[in-house]
Amino acid sequence: MRFPLKLNVDLTKYIFSNRMRKIEKFPLVLMLEPTHLCNLACSGCGRIREYAETLSEEMSLEDCLQSVDECPAPVVTITGGEPFLYTHIHELIAGVLARGKHIYLCTNGILLEEALDNMQPHPNFTINVHMDGLETTHDRILEQKGAFTTAISAIRKAKQLGFRLCTNTTIFKETDLKEIDELFTTLSIIGVDGFLVAPGFGYEAVGEKLFLERRDIERKFRDVFEMSKRHRFLSTPMYLRFLMGEKQLECTPWGNPTRNTQGWKAPCYLITDAHYPTFKEMMEKTAWEKYGVGKDERCAQCMMHCGFEPSVVREMGKDWRDMWEMIVWNLS
Repeated sequence: MRFPLKLNVDLTKYIFSNRMRKIEKFPLVLMLEPTHLCNLACSGCGRIREYAETLSEEMSLEDCLQSVDECPAPVVTITGGEPFLYTHIHELIAGVLARGKHIYLCTNGILLEEALDNMQPHPNFTINVHMDGLETTHDRILEQKGAFTTAISAIRKAKQLGFRLCTNTTIFKETDLKEIDELFTTLSIIGVDGFLVAPGFGYEAVGEKLFLERRDIERKFRDVFEMSKRHRFLSTPMYLRFLMGEKQLECTPWGNPTRNTQGWKAPCYLITDAHYPTFKEMMEKTAWEKYGVGKDERCAQCMMHCGFEPSVVREMGKDWRDMWEMIVWNLS
């Protein structure tokens, strides 16, 4: 299976329960940002610019766990910033796991090797390391020499210790897909459990011309889709077909709600029009119908996984061919 059996079972039960109760809008993944502090200052990062005035702030452990309790999503992505800079990161991991949730901890890998000494493998715990290319490219994008070597060393140690670990790769305009293919081959040899791939999307706070527009994405992801036949992709086939222009999906911004130091971010991970004090207020007060391609110009080029992977869940079951492709993909 592409994902652990328990994660498949928990997600299936959760989705079925919401559909039986005819709940239209429900979250799948809570994106928890306990701090926006980072040990890097990448040109393509919107967080360090958008939250420049509050970078030194962090959520209390109590607020983090209260947010996990508020949001019914079965999966919690602990992200940032760099989550290993969060003061209570190990207590947070333990608290989320104690609640029966599944964790994907997203890190640039620089602090991972040392942090592993204070963590234990758990069936509900996955480490997600950001990798944007081989050494020269990765170090250039992260703007730190040695970042690739440090991350690879940490990945090797994590796999030796028995942790489940995947990587996340952003495809930019200048990305060489042959290099990414070679990167995935290298990571597969180390034992990495799977690869998440998504196009780079331009934050409002970022002015650099790094990012792909919709036509660029469709063209580039035709080759990415072929690559997915050779490597263990965790990005779903329907999402990849959407990226290459074969499928039409409407954004599901409430599928991956974001909680950070300022509150519940609305409407989505990338666009900020408001922060709400509670998950309930965010869900009820956000005018969801105003957002999406053709509705808000900020959404025009967006094809990001945080908005469209949840849409795959909404579409599943409408076409038996999509369902069969998903079953075969998940079991392979």
